Amino acid sequence: MKQTILQEKYPVFVLELPKTETTCANIDDVVARLKKDIAADKRVADIAVFDHYAHTSALGGEIAADIIAAMNLVFCFGVKLPGPLVLSVRPRSIGIAEMKDKFVISFMEAPMPVANDAMESWVKALKDK
Repeated sequence: MKQTILQEKYPVFVLELPKTETTCANIDDVVARLKKDIAADKRVADIAVFDHYAHTSALGGEIAADIIAAMNLVFCFGVKLPGPLVLSVRPRSIGIAEMKDKFVISFMEAPMPVANDAMESWVKALKDK
């Protein structure tokens, strides 16, 4: 897993996971595995699965040729609500893009280390030991 800055301002964690290094055969398998982790964590509320690929396709939008499928898991770590502005960085999302030979899994760094640690652990667990 690596950290990068997207568009010179967004701190993002990214894991490029070759399909040969996971038991997940497709994006639905990745989503199912991550949803199990979300459901098992009492600090997290599962909100939705957003099919970004279907949405963009329906709009006639532009999709990179190497992307086969793209989804976002939307959820919230709601352990603190210290003020109204924290709502601007919630809920959280993990993006999953399926390519021919790999999955690209990413999420924006959260202002809460506990959330980052959990999301990083869930994503890294997709890789076979």
